[in-house]
Amino acid sequence: MEAVSHLPEEGELVLATVRSITTHGVYVTLDEYGDMNGFLHISEISTGWVKSIERYVRLGQKIVLKVIRVSKQRKEIDLSLRQVTGEERREKLIETKRAEKADSVMKLVESKLNLNEETAKKYREPLIEEFGALYDAVEEVSRKGIKVLQKLNLPQDYASTLEIVAKEKIIIPTVEVHGVIELKSDLPDGVDIIKSVLLEAKNVRSGGAEINIKYLGAPRYRIEVKAENYKIAEKALEISTQKIMESIKKKGGSFSFKKER
Repeated sequence: MEAVSHLPEEGELVLATVRSITTHGVYVTLDEYGDMNGFLHISEISTGWVKSIERYVRLGQKIVLKVIRVSKQRKEIDLSLRQVTGEERREKLIETKRAEKADSVMKLVESKLNLNEETAKKYREPLIEEFGALYDAVEEVSRKGIKVLQKLNLPQDYASTLEIVAKEKIIIPTVEVHGVIELKSDLPDGVDIIKSVLLEAKNVRSGGAEINIKYLGAPRYRIEVKAENYKIAEKALEISTQKIMESIKKKGGSFSFKKER
């Protein structure tokens, strides 16, 4: 894709590559800004006295820095290492890895369709506008499929190829919560009642969670809920077990539930 021409903003975190080290500071290039030059003064390397700059950075190293001054006329960027917290560094590195991953997915899609640079950029723009970042777009396509692209009016072959590649390359992490349910019904059709109650719970839709129910031996059943995070999984478990309880009690049966750790 074409090089970035605009300047970073003051306070922005940037990923930089160490280009040269002098007695008064470090010259770097900004990876996300077309290898624009920046300078890290020795006073901005650490909160304490810096005896040797090489103890903190090395040639070719990629480091997360904070922009502290920008001269738009001379395109000079002054940077700080000491003002970057550990949490900011971690989040920036995660963001960078995600951006690289998304770019690799998009390049694979564009290669499969033999798109030129202009067309590739044209199709990327609505994805960024709609989702905020390419990685967010690719992740959402991996999670929910082609339907999330419908209103963007992208060509069908492009959307379909993006879905295939996204699902192959972006693995959505999942967590699982589970517990054991005991259901009883003394009615003549009690077995059928219990089956219908469990089927209703299995079909609960909550945050994209996947619900499975396994028979352990009457009257015990194991309910398993998979989701992308614990908040969604716990909510789906709560809704499904509540539904089971309400349904079986309405039909004269009994219910108990014990969550497993």
